[in-house]
Amino acid sequence: MHFQLKSISVESIPEALAKVERYRLLNEPTLAESICLDILAIVPDHQQALISLLLARTDQFRLDMPPKAAQEVLAQIKGDYEQAYYAGLIWERVGHARIREGGTGGGAHAYHALEEAMTHYERAIDFATPGNDDAILRWNTCARLIMQNPEVRPLPDEDPEQAWVRDEAGSRIADA
Repeated sequence: MHFQLKSISVESIPEALAKVERYRLLNEPTLAESICLDILAIVPDHQQALISLLLARTDQFRLDMPPKAAQEVLAQIKGDYEQAYYAGLIWERVGHARIREGGTGGGAHAYHALEEAMTHYERAIDFATPGNDDAILRWNTCARLIMQNPEVRPLPDEDPEQAWVRDEAGSRIADA
């Protein structure tokens, strides 16, 4: 079945963005995503809507939303800092999803995703404006998650480069 979607007005964007935030806080990421798509239908490069869409999609990783859906949005976000920071956020949330999933190799998959996130956060730190320590806070969160969870480790005696390739190929979540 197909419906002709209705357009919102440009004037309603600030209130629509507030609703996106509210729905994300209520753990309703599909509703938040829908509103972002409505905003982007009338202002395709609206940066806050793009960032909110990316976040709403990462909120859905536990529902089998592939990281590729968030990475496609990332490609539209402007700024070196933003590109690095949100790439890190995608991989961090992949890591969290892997930990929640558990299963065979889940800890190794989580480790490699978190390690990838930390690499992106390190790049973001280089682009951050003075007083913006968000990337440092996220990097520290990833480091603590690895240090506090003994199951989040690479497989013994594996070459890290080959493990990541295998992780990507065998992954249910990281189809990136």
